[in-house]
Amino acid sequence: MNSRQAAMLASGVARRGAALKLAVPAGILFFVFLIGLGIVGGIAGSSQASAASCGGAGLPDAQYESDDESDDGGSKDSTDGLHAQQIDNAKTIDRVAAQGGLPGRATLVALMTALQESTLINLDHGPGDSVGLFQQKPQYGWGTKEQIMKPAYAAKMFFFGADSGSPRGLTDVKGWESMALEKAAEAVQHSEQGELYAGQESEARRIAKEAGINLGHPGRADSQPTDDPSGDTADPSGDTADRSDAPSGAPTERCEKDKEKDQEDGPAPKPGTAFHDGNANWPAQVKNPRSTADAIKWAKREADSGSLEWYRWCLKFVAQSYGWTSAGSQYAIDHYWAMPSTMRHNRDRNPPVGALMFWSTDGRAGHVALYVGNGEIASNDIREPGRISIVPATDIESKWGATYQGWAPPYFPNAG
Repeated sequence: MNSRQAAMLASGVARRGAALKLAVPAGILFFVFLIGLGIVGGIAGSSQASAASCGGAGLPDAQYESDDESDDGGSKDSTDGLHAQQIDNAKTIDRVAAQGGLPGRATLVALMTALQESTLINLDHGPGDSVGLFQQKPQYGWGTKEQIMKPAYAAKMFFFGADSGSPRGLTDVKGWESMALEKAAEAVQHSEQGELYAGQESEARRIAKEAGINLGHPGRADSQPTDDPSGDTADPSGDTADRSDAPSGAPTERCEKDKEKDQEDGPAPKPGTAFHDGNANWPAQVKNPRSTADAIKWAKREADSGSLEWYRWCLKFVAQSYGWTSAGSQYAIDHYWAMPSTMRHNRDRNPPVGALMFWSTDGRAGHVALYVGNGEIASNDIREPGRISIVPATDIESKWGATYQGWAPPYFPNAG
């Protein structure tokens, strides 16, 4: 990723944080994520209690194309630098937790929080004076900007809070060890949108696994911060095998219903099978500020603009294409399954121009894109994090390994 991409992507995250975070009394924090990286997404992506993918699909932030060239003449993954930072920051967070005697569950809560607040990137800006991995605010007692910008210090404050007891850290929250992960995160952050953290559990676990972090290890009874959370010591966690439990509250019932529906629909077409224009009129209840033609024009103009502000905002993008400010749903995949059954065309690869196309991923949010015709879609994040690109619809399967669910008309009953 070149410097221009990084700057534009980071600025998009900051704008998203400003839109989502709410003001709260002094002594407590508020909220949000960069992209994909749903990045994809989603930032996100979010108002459910757990990672809800039925599993087996890929991630929308798996790979990007880039105009940059590597030293050997090949193309470079435009998220290499950002992803490396995420892994490093995850290791630092886990190291601080382990040094303080905290269990792997504490690391998981912190990773979910940092992914939602900053996409696990150490941002030097944010809403108001928020900075760092957890978007902590100097004015609320989290430390100076210089201190908060040190990942080990920020993690120590998240886990243990200030010596004075205000602001509180995770270990100051009574019963945090047994409460829902997103509630534990919210008890520290006070974002007033704590449900958003739940959407990051799946990605937090994926990053932890890649970083060699054991989320299942127990803590010490005398857990407390160390005097030196610099992150220079070796990782004391020992065995790095991930023995953590499955994501809490996973909606297995819906997954089973999906499987039953899959059986009714017959075998799915082979991934990569071409998409073709279908013919269908929108149901009478589908009424949007923009017509289908104008929505596609708007989406293509956004693609031509080069804007990088759509990192993990696939659902918001399709809603704004049709003239809405927001879709009225927290997650793309939930928007699909909330549609009336008569509007869901499961697995059908002949969407009409202007249809919304949906994919499930290993991430909570899933993915949605706008079908523009001739087998192509307008999608965020597929070629570059935050950018809208016009690409073959099959790219979502071939590049991300996502599972195509079907298409639906541009129906936004709760949009605003």
